[in-house]
Amino acid sequence: MSGESAASDVEVGTGKLSVTQDGAVATIWLENPGKRNAMTDAMWRSFPPLLRKLASTESVRVVAVRGKGQDFSAGADISAVRDILRDDETGHHDGGVLSLAEAALADFAKPTVALVEGYCMGGAWQIAQACDVRLASTSARFGITPAKLGIIYPLSGIERMVKLLGPATTKYLLFSSETVSAEAAQALGMIAKVYPEESFETDALEFVNTMAQRSQLSIHATKQLIDAMVFRPDTVGEENTRWQGQLVASEDPEIGVRAFLAKEKPQFTWGPSASD
Repeated sequence: MSGESAASDVEVGTGKLSVTQDGAVATIWLENPGKRNAMTDAMWRSFPPLLRKLASTESVRVVAVRGKGQDFSAGADISAVRDILRDDETGHHDGGVLSLAEAALADFAKPTVALVEGYCMGGAWQIAQACDVRLASTSARFGITPAKLGIIYPLSGIERMVKLLGPATTKYLLFSSETVSAEAAQALGMIAKVYPEESFETDALEFVNTMAQRSQLSIHATKQLIDAMVFRPDTVGEENTRWQGQLVASEDPEIGVRAFLAKEKPQFTWGPSASD
């Protein structure tokens, strides 16, 4: 991506998470050369601190997650999968650091987009499904394969899949461990949009940058309200009241209407710090 500047890197043995920022868009890169970006224990553990840093970076409006090279990620490093899945508190192999990374992404206040090329397998789907929007190249391939390994997919991952895809599709994917194409994944509801491989870089980033230019008040409120409806239904009224208060205090509605009438591009001013 032209014009990017490296914001931070987390070295984690053979794997690495890095963050670059281009304008208002920050990208978290998954990188494990020669292993299709398979995620090590330390890579999973790096998600929460990286996201905390991005949450406090006011210039960042949108966060994209993608893999270096031709693949998003082959998922958890199979050679250490039992340790990666182990919950330090209970001793159960029920998600461990995978679920910590998934929760950190799902709870991140700013909008997130998974940009998927090549393989997105197993635990990597937990990363993708925790993002608000998933965009894929026609090169993308998805597979959730615990039944091939004799393990149980993390409870948090199953629950999110059921909320996102429904119980029947979740059972189909987990029972079969089938690898599906980007087009099939879109038909199953896993992916919002599929772009041609040759134009993926341009098309996907155009969408992400458009998100960054929209009213962040509108996007943040919509994200929180939808997540409350799905995961915390008893908090919907409280969330709605909070965001209606933000709407009254914000200049974004006036800016948007004025720009619309003048046939100009709006320059919205609301930012997450306004809600602190």
